[in-house]
Amino acid sequence: MLNRQIAVLDAPSNLGLRPPEPGAVPGCYKLPWALRDRNLLTAIHATDAGALVPPRYRAAWSAGEGDRNADALAAFSIMLADRVSSLLKAEVFALVLGGDCSILIGNTLALKRRGRYGLVFLDAHSDFRHPQNAPPIGAAAGEDLAIITGRGDSRLIDLEHCGPYIRDEDVILIGVRDDDEDLPELAACGMGIITNGRLAQLGVPQAATDALATVTQATQGFWVHLDLDVVDATEMPAVDCPEPNGLAFSALTALLQRLVGSPACVGLELTIYDPDLDPTGRYADQIIACLSNVFGS
Repeated sequence: MLNRQIAVLDAPSNLGLRPPEPGAVPGCYKLPWALRDRNLLTAIHATDAGALVPPRYRAAWSAGEGDRNADALAAFSIMLADRVSSLLKAEVFALVLGGDCSILIGNTLALKRRGRYGLVFLDAHSDFRHPQNAPPIGAAAGEDLAIITGRGDSRLIDLEHCGPYIRDEDVILIGVRDDDEDLPELAACGMGIITNGRLAQLGVPQAATDALATVTQATQGFWVHLDLDVVDATEMPAVDCPEPNGLAFSALTALLQRLVGSPACVGLELTIYDPDLDPTGRYADQIIACLSNVFGS
């Protein structure tokens, strides 16, 4: 990382989430503001790549309609892919601040435009809901891994006729909880899986080695998806679906250091932290500390 410039791009979309309560809007779109207010760019010695304004969030949805906000999300994903494509062309490291997990669609579309890339998927949940295993679908942030591998709402899975954006065999999930109901299907698809329990057995260095082997074996490089609910709920409750039995921030930091330290890693997206659930900024400070330790040296 010392030989590459880091560029921070805001992608503050909440289009892929359900309303947290009637009449409310998911607050994760405020993630970039909360981190920038704590001087993230200075802490990690990054340049400012600006912000992409998302379309209006609409909460209304009925079963059978496909994904909520799918048309808006498709348009936003193409615009996001354009911005990320420019960063990749400039050979800078792209740090994309969400938003919800559906920003993975635009980011991986940018990768597919360039060729074949891998994905390290750091998330408490597999986000693999699709019409064949969980009808009705409805929120793309819980379906992002399915969508980018070609399963889901037809308006999202084949943008620019590029789908799937990532091949199954070029994906590895890390930190997904051991009781995730989609683990058997993921394994049958040939995706790599290191559950949180398995990670504890392997240790961070070996898990990182295994992950890098998977995502670089037949690719031009890889991307890292980080949903902050991968961190244990005791250390990161300010997410839409906090889970127990997760990573400590110290383990996440050590893992990210090894992943983004690889010259094959071209970018990282940060998702799901909700400043509405962090009125004192305590958990934002933890995120900044983590990123500073990963990028700041």
